Amino acid sequence: MFSIGEFSRITGISIKALRLYHEKELLRPSFVQSRTGYRYYNERDVEMARVIVRLREFGFSLSEIQTILGQYTDDQEILDYLQARREAVDAELAALRNVTASLNAIIQNEQEARRLMKQADYEVEEKNIEPMLIAGVRMRGKYSDCGQGFSRIGKKLGRYICGKPLCLYYDGEYKEEDADFEACMPVRKHVETEGVAVRELTGGRCFSLLHRGPYDQLGRSYEKILKYVKERGLEIILPTREVYLKGPGMIFKGNPRNYRTEIQLLVR
Repeated sequence: MFSIGEFSRITGISIKALRLYHEKELLRPSFVQSRTGYRYYNERDVEMARVIVRLREFGFSLSEIQTILGQYTDDQEILDYLQARREAVDAELAALRNVTASLNAIIQNEQEARRLMKQADYEVEEKNIEPMLIAGVRMRGKYSDCGQGFSRIGKKLGRYICGKPLCLYYDGEYKEEDADFEACMPVRKHVETEGVAVRELTGGRCFSLLHRGPYDQLGRSYEKILKYVKERGLEIILPTREVYLKGPGMIFKGNPRNYRTEIQLLVR
């Protein structure tokens, strides 16, 4: 039998902690002298103490250790529990790594957007747009679906296309799923074809802003041009327009930092 002092030296647990463990019935001495209250421990208590020390090193609380030792009666059951706990921790770490990656992407995008804003002039320009003949595919869905419309126009009227692709946006707000927009291409000739409408797009007084950079940063440019127009008390005529002067190709996406998009707002 070992006195509490000897047991403390053997296990590396302070006497104060041993008394606490006894109080919480986490590690009870094998024998307590009734007259003096002295605590004595045997060799099995040493093994139990070492298990408690390791669990504490792994970050388990006293209540968790008490639950483990109370529910699991042999070493294999404790090992199974620890393995399950390790798998849970691994899952938590994987989730945290994903969060870290997302935060890094947000920070990088924000820094890149600010860098582009500082480098670009981003001046709002007033001009008159001439009417043009366009082929269009009116769509409802996500904005990213516009590529399907451009593809349809290219297949049907590819040899008649004579300008940069553009989109007309009929909503006065941002929509995630049910956006109303039209993918368009300027064409040199009126041709009747199924699934593509060819018509004249009206012109008029317009304020435009050249956006340099990824499409997901267009909001910054919209903020500037909308503020400019509203300060002058003008009414925006729907649909608004985006002309894609430089963007991803059919095969290679290119560098989004080099994309060029002209925002056009017709006004009255």
